[in-house]
Amino acid sequence: MADITRRAGWRHLRSAPTAHIRHQKRGRLAHDGAGLSFWFRPLSAALSEVPVDDRELAMAFHARTADFQDVSVQSTVTYRIGDPATAAARLDFSIDPDTGVWRGTPLEQIATLLTETAQQHALDVLARTSLAQALVDGVAAVRDRITDGLAAEPRLPATGIEVVAVRVVAIRPEPEVERALRTPAREQIQQEADRATYERRAVAVERERTIAENELASKIELARQEERLVEQRGTNARREAEESAAADAVRAEAEAVRKVRLAQAEAAAAREVGEARAAAQTAWLQAHAAADPAVLHALALTRAAEQLPRIQHLTLTPDVLTGLLAKLGDGDSGGAGA
Repeated sequence: MADITRRAGWRHLRSAPTAHIRHQKRGRLAHDGAGLSFWFRPLSAALSEVPVDDRELAMAFHARTADFQDVSVQSTVTYRIGDPATAAARLDFSIDPDTGVWRGTPLEQIATLLTETAQQHALDVLARTSLAQALVDGVAAVRDRITDGLAAEPRLPATGIEVVAVRVVAIRPEPEVERALRTPAREQIQQEADRATYERRAVAVERERTIAENELASKIELARQEERLVEQRGTNARREAEESAAADAVRAEAEAVRKVRLAQAEAAAAREVGEARAAAQTAWLQAHAAADPAVLHALALTRAAEQLPRIQHLTLTPDVLTGLLAKLGDGDSGGAGA
């Protein structure tokens, strides 16, 4: 939209670089170009503003395939007005000299023309294509057909319109059909996932089996080692018992030999002691045999006195003294006579 300023019955127009302005004054072309700025009188001026920049037109429409399935086509057409003079002559691009606003809807007319033309060619190509093929190769086919159809459309150059590019974003079936079409792929994906799950489980089971086998082999080997250990312990105990028995036998034999030797030594000692005692006794007897009987009596009394208990007090009665004195008198008489 052009920028118009009022000044004392005059108007000043300033346009954008992407807008082509045509100013006709009393039927004659006074200004023609993009990005113009000039003064004019509104009562004698006819103004047109034609955009010359690239514009995007998004369109969406429904079509039917060869197998009678409805699909929706989403596409975008990039266009520009290459001949502003022709476009201004064929379409109403006139603007209000006071506000700079278009009096008509020229861009909507261009959008309708491009949309209907593109839709016509898209419907034509999809009507001869099955749904499966349209979903696989339909985007490229529809894009090429729309591009060729717009390039061959005579109304576009006659209106000064140039098609820059055509893009087909998507061709989609109805939601129910799309879900139905997705089902086999989803089932296949699910099958692949299930197979992967089963394979993972199988691998896990195989690994568990291997682990269990290793554990069992370890237990078997451990049992074998324990059996060998028990056998070795039995062998060691038997060997220890044999060694202990042999040591006991050696100790018993040594003890017996020691006792025998001790008994022999004791017997020899006893024999020697007996012999010594016998010799002493013989000598004692021989000494007594040669001694005087009175001496023997005195010795006998001495030995007997040694065996008697200790006498602290001795009481002599007259009878004892009389007898003792008589014996002493007899003894003295006998001695004198001799």
